[in-house]
Amino acid sequence: MICNNFTRQTYNFLQKTAQESAGLIQKINEMNLQERIALLVKLGGYMNGNEPGWAEAKELALQKNPWFNEQFTANAIAGIAGWLKEEKLTAWAGNYQLPEENTAPANVGIVMAGNIPMVGFHDWLCAFITGHTAMVKLSSKDDVLLPHLVQWLEKQAPEIKGQTRFEETLKGADAYIATGSNNSARYFDQYFGKFPNIIRKNRTSAAILTGEESPEELNALATDIHLYFGMGCRNVTKLFVPENYDFLPLLEAFEPYAWFFDHPKFRSNFDYHLAVRILNKEYFMTKNTMLLVENKSLFAPIAVLHYEFYRAPNAVIDALEGSEELQCLVGRNHIPFGKAQVPELEDYADGVDTMEFLLTLKK
Repeated sequence: MICNNFTRQTYNFLQKTAQESAGLIQKINEMNLQERIALLVKLGGYMNGNEPGWAEAKELALQKNPWFNEQFTANAIAGIAGWLKEEKLTAWAGNYQLPEENTAPANVGIVMAGNIPMVGFHDWLCAFITGHTAMVKLSSKDDVLLPHLVQWLEKQAPEIKGQTRFEETLKGADAYIATGSNNSARYFDQYFGKFPNIIRKNRTSAAILTGEESPEELNALATDIHLYFGMGCRNVTKLFVPENYDFLPLLEAFEPYAWFFDHPKFRSNFDYHLAVRILNKEYFMTKNTMLLVENKSLFAPIAVLHYEFYRAPNAVIDALEGSEELQCLVGRNHIPFGKAQVPELEDYADGVDTMEFLLTLKK
């Protein structure tokens, strides 16, 4: 009798859960493209404000990750909110002729990095606007801001509850988007390789200088280098400069970031790499923000900026063409100085069109 009661209760519970799940899927599908765009526009307005809950979330994010200081978090938020304009979202969706409804939404597992505030927002946005379900694995370094925004969206539109799920482990997804290091990419490929996927590895950015840059251009380049403490894949970590290049104007352009020296985590990195150069008797230059070191590698550790001399700029461009390490190239005739960390909706990481990928998916 106990067994029968247990079986009946279990059956009723499972039946109720199935009905609720079916209802949830139906509700998600009821929100069409125009409604999703309208909701995202409201989100952009909320992000540009400073309501108590949002202010508390930003403060908590800083407490959990000291790299997410107020200035750089505000910069990241402004960039994302800049995407969430009706005209931009409508034009972006129109480029792909998105249907009004996604009648067969897939479960998309998204592994996010945590190097800069909400660096994975664009992947989530792509999944949301295409009507798929996002199963998100957050980085422990950035696990406050996006969940807060999703909760706010769900309060505005309860019918989207369940369209974004934050998971500790990603199982049962139909496709995966994973961003991480070269080492983690090997594991991503092992776990997700049999599914449709986008797997991103380490990338960084470089700038090519002529020596004729104006003070305004050098100031803008300093932003490309220093924003987010240089930790983003779109931050410039390598300079290509002509022989006999005068570094002094560039070092002067770094002056607005002298406050980096008062940031404990940055200062710790700076002091470590300074000590290494001194012990190894290596030549370096600094204005107490970045250590300029001659090195052929595109990648530089925190608080270090690499440079390399060239004779022919075209040879540099030819050598970089098709590089799997380069995210973007800054300079005249390339991405304008100061714009490296200001991507548009269509500027996909690693040059892989996330929207095209998602549009091939069905449950």
